[in-house]
Amino acid sequence: MPLLTTDEEIRNVLKSSKTVAVIGISPEPHKPSYFVTEVVKSYGFKIYLVNPKYEGQIILGEKVYKSILDIPDEIDIVDVFRRPADVGYTAEEAIKKGFKTFWFQPQTYNEEVAKMLIEKGFNVVANKCMKVECQRLL
Repeated sequence: MPLLTTDEEIRNVLKSSKTVAVIGISPEPHKPSYFVTEVVKSYGFKIYLVNPKYEGQIILGEKVYKSILDIPDEIDIVDVFRRPADVGYTAEEAIKKGFKTFWFQPQTYNEEVAKMLIEKGFNVVANKCMKVECQRLL
């Protein structure tokens, strides 16, 4: 699968996806992982939150998991809020779990990880905010 860049490709991913794993959620409303997830959830996506620091807590009405591997459902989109240097570990766990699209939020992009995911057949969205794309395309 490719790096998805066109409005049509991104709209198709958003419309065909039901579940989103948010990696790096924060309980602080001023942080992008919180307010982006709040808006994405409002579009009807089933949200799964991942951050070992907040494991077991409830954020935005959802339980926080330690790892993507602990999520009991299939995942369509892995939405990443982590430093580029830490994304490789997230991608490895996501591959073990299974997913369709790996979404690099702005300032999270790791070119090496993106190339590896594309080579393995996954969709990749890079440097686009999922909140903005939902508001624009849905």
